[in-house]
Amino acid sequence: MRDLAPHSSYDATRARVARYFDGTATRVWERLTSDAPVSRIRQTVREGRDAMRALMLAQLPDDLRGARVLDAGCGTGAAAAELATRGADVLAIDISPKLVDIARARLPEGLSVDFRAGDMLAADLGRFDAVIAMDSLIYYTRPDLEAALSALSSRAGQIVFTVAPRTPLLMAMWHAGKAFPRADRSPVMVPHDWRRLSVPGLARLGRVSRGFYISECLQVAP
Repeated sequence: MRDLAPHSSYDATRARVARYFDGTATRVWERLTSDAPVSRIRQTVREGRDAMRALMLAQLPDDLRGARVLDAGCGTGAAAAELATRGADVLAIDISPKLVDIARARLPEGLSVDFRAGDMLAADLGRFDAVIAMDSLIYYTRPDLEAALSALSSRAGQIVFTVAPRTPLLMAMWHAGKAFPRADRSPVMVPHDWRRLSVPGLARLGRVSRGFYISECLQVAP
């Protein structure tokens, strides 16, 4: 992996995403990631996210005792709880303190997860046997994405993450969104063709497409 440092644009994007998820989106995501009734559109997103989380977790062993795992962009904590159930030493981090509070409150009794609010790339988080980053890197440009993966790879073994695939539908939505000032109120996904990413050890694991949810699952392995 090349020695890359995150660009200043990474910090700007991270701040914008943090404002979104710690602001008006908090209640939306709290409801979306629960069992509460949601609209038809959001139901497809919920189903897509559930399927993607299952795909990502399937790449890790069922028995994770003795393994230290980073849930990078843990959101409301569903993946972190599953990792802890498998016996992993889990550090779950998210840039939104409000989402971290929800994740901490939802953690089933008897499980232990180190929940933190902050930057998933912080060097002082230490080293990990595995990293999962579900839909937490989808807002970054190619240079920032490659830099983030480089930073994580320097301190971890296996990395399982997602990107927004560069499909005609997503590209049309992306260009349409850029034309409206209202799009500034929420972070915009940056679609990628995974084959163009300069990331050693990169492999495609699969795609999940459920209505308004489309995401590609990738892996970086030693």
